[in-house]
Amino acid sequence: MSTSNTGLTLDMRASSGASGGATGLRDHAAISATSQVKWKNVPTRTIDVGGVPFAYRELGADSGVPVIFLHHLMAVLDDWDPRVIDGIAARHRVIAFDNRGVGASGGSVPHTIEAMGRDAIAFIRALGYQKVDLLGFSLGGGVAQMVALQAPELVRRIVLAGTGPRGGGGIDEINRIAVMAYLKAALTLSDPRNFLFFPRTPEGKRAAKDYFSRLKERTENRDKPISMQARGAQLKAIKNAGLSAPDDLSVIVQPVFVANGDRDLMVKSSHSADMVRRLPNARLTIYPDAGHGGVFQHHKAFVSEVLDFLADSSDQPRFKLK
Repeated sequence: MSTSNTGLTLDMRASSGASGGATGLRDHAAISATSQVKWKNVPTRTIDVGGVPFAYRELGADSGVPVIFLHHLMAVLDDWDPRVIDGIAARHRVIAFDNRGVGASGGSVPHTIEAMGRDAIAFIRALGYQKVDLLGFSLGGGVAQMVALQAPELVRRIVLAGTGPRGGGGIDEINRIAVMAYLKAALTLSDPRNFLFFPRTPEGKRAAKDYFSRLKERTENRDKPISMQARGAQLKAIKNAGLSAPDDLSVIVQPVFVANGDRDLMVKSSHSADMVRRLPNARLTIYPDAGHGGVFQHHKAFVSEVLDFLADSSDQPRFKLK
């Protein structure tokens, strides 16, 4: 395996690393330097995963167990909110990546979230980690569930934002909702996430404006845009997941923090609540006057809750729906 940063190829021979940490001999100087930078200027790196280059960025202090970010439908690295990334990176190593076929990563996007989960597992193992925390937003939350189901030994804690369980009623409607939002965006010459992520209230509109302003903070070495193949494959994967039989979430025994907005058009908060009921060790936060992007609208509260959750040594949920 090899990893590169601005053309530099680095050896990834395995060592006996500490439990939960990376087992490969990483470029420690380059990684340590990321603790001094922010999301807007951290370099993009690539690693070979089974012959396919995967693009990723990492920053933050070496926390032993990194937090792997899994992004949303039609998103690339530059679509992560810098306040969320930098806030969590203040205490943890954060690694965000483009899964197969997304952004600057090679290959083609698969048509199922199961395959997306397998690709995420392969990426994590290529980096040499034995244990990780997961933070999945929207489609990324579905992929995070697949990682936990397919490789439970790899996962310590999970954050699921703006997402629901596979087989949840109405999840397959995301395609129709997304198309309507794109039509509205075309008519108003705006980003469809104005309509998908934020409620059309005064507070929601202010939050959307602030969010898009933050996304523009990175001005150099930006990621490649999402391709048409990736868009179509992701939409097909979501539709398939919505029509699939429900997963047995009782086997995900790791602590899980679930968050959503109370006005989510894409994944209703009732789906998040249903997921919490079916998970044996989960807690739930629903943000007020917030849509699908509630964790971005309420980024200060969300980051604080995530940091508390990741630092909590207890396996007992703080709030469990009955």
